[in-house]
Amino acid sequence: MRELEKLYNRIVQRVNINLRELDFDVIPFARELIPPDQMTKFYAFYGITPDHPLDLHFKHSALAGSYFLGKCRINNSLLYKSDIRGDELKRKKQVFRYQNFEIPLTTDEVIAIEDSILVKTLVHNFSHDPETAEKFFIKNTLAMDYSNIHGAPSDGCFLGPFATVDLTTMRDCAIGCYSYVQAGEINHLRTAPGTIWVNSPGNFNFLYSYPTEALAHYVSFSPENVPWGVLFDFIEDRKDAFQRVFDFVNLDAIESIPDTASLDRFAVVLPKTRIEDNVLVAQRAYLENSILGKGANAQENCFIINSHLEGLNVTAHGAKIIEANLETGVFVGFNSFLYGKPESKLNIGKGSIIMPHTIIDIDETLEIPADHMVWGLVRNDKELAENSIALEQLVKVETSFSRGKMHFEGRGKLFVKAFKDRIHHILDVNGAFYDGDKNEGHAQRNQNLSLNTIQPFHFGEMEGMYPDIQIQP
Repeated sequence: MRELEKLYNRIVQRVNINLRELDFDVIPFARELIPPDQMTKFYAFYGITPDHPLDLHFKHSALAGSYFLGKCRINNSLLYKSDIRGDELKRKKQVFRYQNFEIPLTTDEVIAIEDSILVKTLVHNFSHDPETAEKFFIKNTLAMDYSNIHGAPSDGCFLGPFATVDLTTMRDCAIGCYSYVQAGEINHLRTAPGTIWVNSPGNFNFLYSYPTEALAHYVSFSPENVPWGVLFDFIEDRKDAFQRVFDFVNLDAIESIPDTASLDRFAVVLPKTRIEDNVLVAQRAYLENSILGKGANAQENCFIINSHLEGLNVTAHGAKIIEANLETGVFVGFNSFLYGKPESKLNIGKGSIIMPHTIIDIDETLEIPADHMVWGLVRNDKELAENSIALEQLVKVETSFSRGKMHFEGRGKLFVKAFKDRIHHILDVNGAFYDGDKNEGHAQRNQNLSLNTIQPFHFGEMEGMYPDIQIQP
């Protein structure tokens, strides 16, 4: 048996052991998850920058098409076209504040991935677990296509396609496809597909569940079939555009990029796209015939097509914006799918918040007013009324509020403040407020990033595996 197959079987068994109490078997979903012949087709690559530690260690792993930045340890794991982005890890001598605790760090934080399979998965941010402030661990975990592990240490977990766990430590959990969880800490939890849950104990609790049949049209998977749905078809139709950036080590620079903006060389930018000052475009982003105004960003796995973002817009990891106009300061959350049509544009007013994992799929022009929050499935004006609220109204909620399939408990003022504070933080760290001297962020620092490639074994028992490598200055 080849080493790749041995490793794959080992990881699947370890994940299953952790999920035995949930009676969840990952084997049917893991079957054909990574075609073995793909593991030798793509090189892995890592970034070098003066602003982040160069400290990488790969041991007995396969890394095809994956990207690494910062301090990372990969051990006994299979990664396929995943992004392990450690540019926001905590640094030695920093003080990590959590509730009333102040935890001084004695070492730089590390992303430590062990005995895990990550497929087209984004790992980003830093550990928000006060018990492991210096180690963002991912152990005994299987994450499927286009999932996000964002500041979320994980042990013994399964994430379905397009699932996101955000700023949450999870142990022995199975997160359903297209589910979003931000809850601090979860254990032995199994979520149904399309569960959107934001919980801050004692402050607020937001819960929405997608209609099962409606969600299946967009993203679904089963033990008998590979994942399918509109979201997969949308990405599949555009995958050839990414091939060129992986085929060429050096690509011609795009001269129209301002000095204060950053465009990753592994992003796709097609004609008639304009990028203004302080814009950040991350790797695997896709831009076509669009305008990104000052301070906007397009994070990993984003698609922005035939759209105009006025500025200071956050397009979070995996979000897709098609045939839309976004006024200043609009936030579009993780893996959202905003799908206007040429003859029926989507227009979103200033300061509005599109919740993570929102689907807006319209055949007639839709107007979302300024300073509104939108969630769930929206296909027309009626569903918009059932799945949105003015922020001015939400801040007045003191106990509970229900609308459609969404239920909210707690203080709306705290919920809105938490979102607004986080949006400001995202813009700040991405360099949206850079003035030529102060407030430098990723958009400016990433200009000093160089990329290097590493290759797997192409023959023999080790085919598809990578040699053990330690990379330091």
